[in-house]
Amino acid sequence: MKIDAHQHFWHYSDQEYGWIDHTMEKLKKDFLPDDLYPLMKDSGIDGSITVQARQKVEETRWLLKLSEQNDFIKGVVGWVDLRHKNLSSQLEQFNQHPKFVGVRHVVQDEPDDHFMLGKEFLAGIAELSHYNLVYEILIYHRHLPVAIKFVERFPEQRFVLDHIGKPNIRDGILDPWREHIQRLAEFPNVYCKISGMITETDWHNWKTSDFRPYLDTVFGCFGIQRVLMGSDWPVCTLAGGYNQVFKIVLNHIKSFSQEERSMIMGKNACDVYKITVE
Repeated sequence: MKIDAHQHFWHYSDQEYGWIDHTMEKLKKDFLPDDLYPLMKDSGIDGSITVQARQKVEETRWLLKLSEQNDFIKGVVGWVDLRHKNLSSQLEQFNQHPKFVGVRHVVQDEPDDHFMLGKEFLAGIAELSHYNLVYEILIYHRHLPVAIKFVERFPEQRFVLDHIGKPNIRDGILDPWREHIQRLAEFPNVYCKISGMITETDWHNWKTSDFRPYLDTVFGCFGIQRVLMGSDWPVCTLAGGYNQVFKIVLNHIKSFSQEERSMIMGKNACDVYKITVE
């Protein structure tokens, strides 16, 4: 099974999606399952993991409802308030749904760069670990040193780093991102999503070779077994087409064995999110 390990849905409104600014006009519309499915079919993708785009419990409920209506949605990474005193009741509620596979918080937008090390947030992650759920780390590359300290505290919790930690691909800068990725990858419970790369470079003038040193770093550090492939649709449409995103990765791994390509393109996602392939 080939899995798009990272995509989003939304009914657009200015109030709900304030992060979509004037440079992202093409994202200011609805993006729903009926829009994604033909793209997946044309690209040979069998299923997807849909990821929260709003920090509301209602978002999680809505995405789970969509997953009930669309079989190709294999898992939902939703949002819960990890700092809330009633966190356990939220987790109990959502964890009853078979497609609830993980939680994400938009840490990159928090004003405190050390947000992940806050007492309440750490307590929430400790609670999350009791439910066999993934926690997805959404940060900018400047946050990677904090992420290293963060994951070190939870050796039993499965983590997935979104968008390879958002390096500065536009300017071709590797370090200190590369050094921090090497350190983060030393923790065997951390996985990495190859996603979101084309929006970290010049949206209109990128070329495939721009991504090679970053992909070499990710595979060199995380190996084959802890790398997932995701489109970041529809955000990716700011810089390219759905199929283009996958072609970047597929071109890079064309010399890999069939087994290795199968792991990167789907098996690893099924493993980390505990998706049963029928």
